[in-house]
Amino acid sequence: MQNQLVIYNTLTRTKEKFEPLNKGLVGLYVCGPTVYSDVHLGNCRTFISFDLIYRYLLLLGFKVRYVRNITDAGHLEGDRDEGEDKFAKKAKLEQLEPMEIVQKYTLGFHDVMREFNNLPPSIEPTATGHICEQIEMVKKIISNGYAYEVNGTVYFDVEKYNKEFPYGQLTNRQLEDLIANTRELSGQDEKHGRLDFALWIKAKPEQIMRWPSPWGWGFPGWHIECSAMSSKYLGDTFDIHGGGMDLQATHHTNEIAQSQACNHKAPVKYWMHTNMLTVNGVRMSKTAGNGFLPGELFTGNHPLLEKGYSPMAVRFFMMQTHYRSTLDFSNDALQASEKGYARLAAAVKTAENLKTSATSTSNIQELEKNCFDAMNDDFNAPILVSHLFEGARIINSVNDGKETISEADLVLLKKLMHDFVFDVLGLKSEISNTSSDNALQGVMEIILEIRKEIKSKKDFAASDKLRDNLNKINITIKDTKDGAVWSLTAGE
Repeated sequence: MQNQLVIYNTLTRTKEKFEPLNKGLVGLYVCGPTVYSDVHLGNCRTFISFDLIYRYLLLLGFKVRYVRNITDAGHLEGDRDEGEDKFAKKAKLEQLEPMEIVQKYTLGFHDVMREFNNLPPSIEPTATGHICEQIEMVKKIISNGYAYEVNGTVYFDVEKYNKEFPYGQLTNRQLEDLIANTRELSGQDEKHGRLDFALWIKAKPEQIMRWPSPWGWGFPGWHIECSAMSSKYLGDTFDIHGGGMDLQATHHTNEIAQSQACNHKAPVKYWMHTNMLTVNGVRMSKTAGNGFLPGELFTGNHPLLEKGYSPMAVRFFMMQTHYRSTLDFSNDALQASEKGYARLAAAVKTAENLKTSATSTSNIQELEKNCFDAMNDDFNAPILVSHLFEGARIINSVNDGKETISEADLVLLKKLMHDFVFDVLGLKSEISNTSSDNALQGVMEIILEIRKEIKSKKDFAASDKLRDNLNKINITIKDTKDGAVWSLTAGE
């Protein structure tokens, strides 16, 4: 299946057959969080999307080196080198050392990723841990003639670079258009051109996070860290670089320029970007008042939420929209996903106890092909989910005696559902083996026995009422030829 994978490349704006540079190892780099505040839901969508991509590459048998950085230094309030340092500002407000801020929010980010069942990256480098590599890269860019120093700050010369390489290639923009749409900024007189950006920034006397360099005490620009760390761990050119679409115009455009100016080669073969989040059709943002944190989503503690939603229900919700499409949050959509995930999870559980026949009434090999075809088409998770629901339908139909399945096909179907539901979509059971779960099992055994006695007295109205009342609290009872069975679901 490896040679059938096709992915959309932002750089070329076309779908391309995926052919790794190194057959033995796929290099994947994703821009990680800036850890001066809680991770927001837009970030989570990006990381969940690339977790899906990482998982599918592993399922196909690729060895993947997945690098996701932590930005813990050098990030100003604006993309064009203006404003306060966000870490220093947060440290002053909370009366903490900057690295206390870093530690607090890095741990919080990891907690959220675990809640969403994201696999950890192979390497998670930090900007502060790679200051030497960033300084060396800046020195090399200066030596190659694409950067200059003014009063302790080093700027990248965009117009000079653009004479040899198309600076706006990632967003398909011409340099003249970019310059025309760039506003004047403080300190602009230091720069040779309006689009020039800082590789190294001179530290002000009050700056807390600073490092010595050939140009004096300072700190790295935001963009240089990713170029330095990706080349260190994945080489001067690697396979996939990912992030949110908001990073295309500035951060990723500048990454390409820095890396090419330093190493004289394109840094990345395939650029991939996730789309934005909206809430009831309005772009999610703090200013719109419609942004919420993962914790608020889980608890329901937000005016726009009718209730809390479990991490797996939210993850499953995100999987039902393609990573390049806008994802719209609404209570109706989340609740529909909650029910859909429960039906899928219940079917996977039911498959464990199916009885086999000599032949199958459904084509399981075709279902398997459809699942791979969906993911091979630029990781099309929504189409995959539709095929998995077809698998769930087959399971339930066999369980109800309406269809048959052979032993070989059942083995294939169970593997297929496990591989794609758990290993690729990254879903997991949210019912733990606690004492409360054991108590529920005991209570349900008693209830089923009572219902059996009611039915033996031919009081079918009372039996149906008991079943229907349980269904209202998401406990489903099914009558089979071997007796009644129950499952905890979210209903149909």
